[in-house]
Amino acid sequence: MPAIRKILVANRGEIALRIMRTAREMNIPTVAVFSEADRTSPHVRYADEAVCIGAAPSSESYLHVDKILKVCRELGVDAIHPGYGFLSENAAFAQKVKDAGLIFIGPSPESIEVMGSKLAAKQAAAKYNIPMVPGTPDAIDDRDEAKRIASTIGYPILIKASAGGGGKGMRVVENEAEFDEQMDRAVSEAQAAFGDGSVFIEKYITSPKHIEIQVLGDHHGNIVHLFERECSIQRRHQKVVEEAPSISITPEIRAEMGRCAVDVARSCGYYGAGTVEFIMDEDRNFYFLEMNTRLQVEHPVTEMITGVDLVQEMIRIAEGHPLAFAQDDLRLNGHAIEIRVYAEDAANHFLPDIGTLHTYVKPDGNGVRVDDGFIQGMEIPIYYDPMIAKLITYGEDRETAIRKMIRAIDEYQITGVQTTLPFCRFVMEHNAFVDGSFDTNFVARHFHPDLLNTHTGRDGAALAALISAMLDAPSAGRESVQNEPVSITASKWRARRYAL
Repeated sequence: MPAIRKILVANRGEIALRIMRTAREMNIPTVAVFSEADRTSPHVRYADEAVCIGAAPSSESYLHVDKILKVCRELGVDAIHPGYGFLSENAAFAQKVKDAGLIFIGPSPESIEVMGSKLAAKQAAAKYNIPMVPGTPDAIDDRDEAKRIASTIGYPILIKASAGGGGKGMRVVENEAEFDEQMDRAVSEAQAAFGDGSVFIEKYITSPKHIEIQVLGDHHGNIVHLFERECSIQRRHQKVVEEAPSISITPEIRAEMGRCAVDVARSCGYYGAGTVEFIMDEDRNFYFLEMNTRLQVEHPVTEMITGVDLVQEMIRIAEGHPLAFAQDDLRLNGHAIEIRVYAEDAANHFLPDIGTLHTYVKPDGNGVRVDDGFIQGMEIPIYYDPMIAKLITYGEDRETAIRKMIRAIDEYQITGVQTTLPFCRFVMEHNAFVDGSFDTNFVARHFHPDLLNTHTGRDGAALAALISAMLDAPSAGRESVQNEPVSITASKWRARRYAL
């Protein structure tokens, strides 16, 4: 394959900017496409060229395949990177890119299609004896038979959409009396979200760990894994905190899980970057969950502990280069943690928040990385995922990475919208997180909105009163108010400002 000359990034925000930065380091020009809502976004300004392709709704812009391909033709683009979300796991899009004579910086359409169906993925992986959660091997077409299987494997069970993701089309069934109602809901959700109402059932692991393995494959049959990420801190079945490596597994389990991940990738002839996801029960038995055929949101923690630029590797693979390293060349080095800074109100069931970023000041310093797509004064649009940024910290060990994360959260200044920063700080200090005993039920078991305010106390109230006085005081008297001694330290202010 020839060297890539120009890349169009078919995405927005922080991931578009992150891809463009690596492309610039590789001396490859980039093209941004954007919606009317993103006209002033940093990724638009950063790209070498930028084209508005439609109105704010993603169906009229970021999901409009014909417009994206038209821009490629007009600007001499020869490769497309889809980022994550939007069209990144759309096999039909990958095929259209290929049919247009362009390079898709990702896996083959065939791999995307196979792994895009949880059932097809399980069937492919089964050929390599990958551990599977007990359940139905095919989509349910006979409810009575499904109920018999459910009774055999034992309740609770999980009904899952075959084409699903993000918790949609997923229902926990505690007993047979609930089966029909939850089945109807799962099918309806799956049909509405994915246009495919196919569902299957599997045993519900009540206290699971969510562990995923990063893989890379090239066009020459070489596949390696880049160790694991721990992704068990979630809300609504979606991740909020990720780290690498996991505190929960042994070197022996790591090696076996990595081998299984490589075999899953091999089962569909995979090339490019991908992630194989597993769940692990309390006895450390792990089971294949699914494969994501794209770059993951949480990929920076893997980059931090391996020193590998995953986007650069994706581009090199798309150009036809063999992997520059073998499995034995890869080493774990230190520990990294990522939190997703969402415009969400953790005190109100993590509901998305919208508004203007009146204050937006990022943390900095040794071991701190921020991947974002916003600047101060921008609005959080209602049309897309509410993630503002990814905050990543790196240390020589997990304890150091946690300390750096707490410091970075305290330095992150955001006003105008509610964010998940206070919740993530709560996680970092919780005993279950610190000692590694947490699982995917962390929010349900350990979190309550009132806990975000437990440390406010007298100093927090005093500070709130001071700020109120400053705002209410006439301008002539402002200096005396600002210079008034206050019995609260700077560190206490940082720790409490989210609760005011």
